Amino acid sequence: MFVDQVKVYVKGGDGGNGLVAFRREKYVPNGGPAGGDGGNGGDVVFEVDEGLNTLMDFRYQRHFKAKRGENGMSKGQHGKNAEPLVVPVPPGTTVKDADTGEVIADLVDHKQRAVIAKGGRGGRGNIRFATARNPAPELAENGEPAQERDIQVELKLIADVGLVGFPSVGKSTLLSVISAAKPKIADYHFTTLAPNLGVVETGDQRSFVMADLPGLIEGAHEGVGLGYQFLRHVERTRVIVHVIDMAATEGRDPYQDYQTINQELFEYDERLKERPQIIAANKMDMPGADEQLELFKQKLEGEYPVYPISTLTKNGLQDLLFAVADTLERIPKDSTPIEEKEERVLYKYEREDVPFKVTRDPDGAYVLYGAQIEKLFKMTDFNRDESIRRFARQMRGMGVDDALRKRGAKDGDTVRLLDYEFEFVE
Repeated sequence: MFVDQVKVYVKGGDGGNGLVAFRREKYVPNGGPAGGDGGNGGDVVFEVDEGLNTLMDFRYQRHFKAKRGENGMSKGQHGKNAEPLVVPVPPGTTVKDADTGEVIADLVDHKQRAVIAKGGRGGRGNIRFATARNPAPELAENGEPAQERDIQVELKLIADVGLVGFPSVGKSTLLSVISAAKPKIADYHFTTLAPNLGVVETGDQRSFVMADLPGLIEGAHEGVGLGYQFLRHVERTRVIVHVIDMAATEGRDPYQDYQTINQELFEYDERLKERPQIIAANKMDMPGADEQLELFKQKLEGEYPVYPISTLTKNGLQDLLFAVADTLERIPKDSTPIEEKEERVLYKYEREDVPFKVTRDPDGAYVLYGAQIEKLFKMTDFNRDESIRRFARQMRGMGVDDALRKRGAKDGDTVRLLDYEFEFVE
């Protein structure tokens, strides 16, 4: 089973809570605050493992949560930071935010890493809040909530060579003859339902990876047939080998086949026009193939090199492989990445939204929401009066009181924030 697209939920580890504690040691009068900070939560990190070639592991595990940081301890001891959760992925993995479609990371090289969900920082202990005016604060923070998101993980195979062409033109047979790959082969359309990879070695000991991509048909870039489900794999290949049934065994015109498939490729991605292409004129052992080849070459007018082959008799295969290897040697290894190399893992500055917004529920209660105010709320320890007073000051500083008054809030009105309710006091 080949898996190349999957939706996954990831969540970093929450930060550990800070501690309220005081030194109570013999011979140490007025010990003072001694509560340590919480540890940082772990990040969820994707790392390329070149030993993988599908996203099969994601079929069985769709949730990835990093560990939370350890809580702060007495005597000013810092809680332990959590280790990152490292998830191995195959080379060619692209990670997108499922909600926005934004590309989070494009992972290509072995051991390359990207942080997909950041862990929360640890909450501060009461040592941190000691001041000259308040030398013994009973105040500590809860850990920061971690980032969580749904992501779309896509695999675009990294093969040197991609075999394209109509169904049943002999792509799988070609791959099975020139490599150790064992693709399923049969005389009906769409035998190949998943890409097959094979390592090919030429007679002079040069080797490359070839991918047999499932048959394309007219309208594939719009989702017809197997659709663009596998067109994405062509993006990563450095050379395209276009296999054509030159004997026209299914009654189609070979040149028309060639034009149709190229049209689908270029409609999907304009940049594929610049990709080197080699034409493998297959089934030359069949009657009428030679005449069709002459007509084809006349119409082609030398646009791409043509190599007549027969996967049945194995004629012409070495010439084709030498041509592919020579072409690959002329192309730098990283000439066609999806994004510029230095931008494969891209962290962008994101402007923070407004700190909070106010709406009203049908029962007349005022509702506060927004990432910043919700984070402050989650990091407040409501078991301690001093923490509650600090949260009230923070809300006032953000302008919450003024915003509620503008919306018409009166003394005694209900204010909701997440699952909690407060009373508005003038």
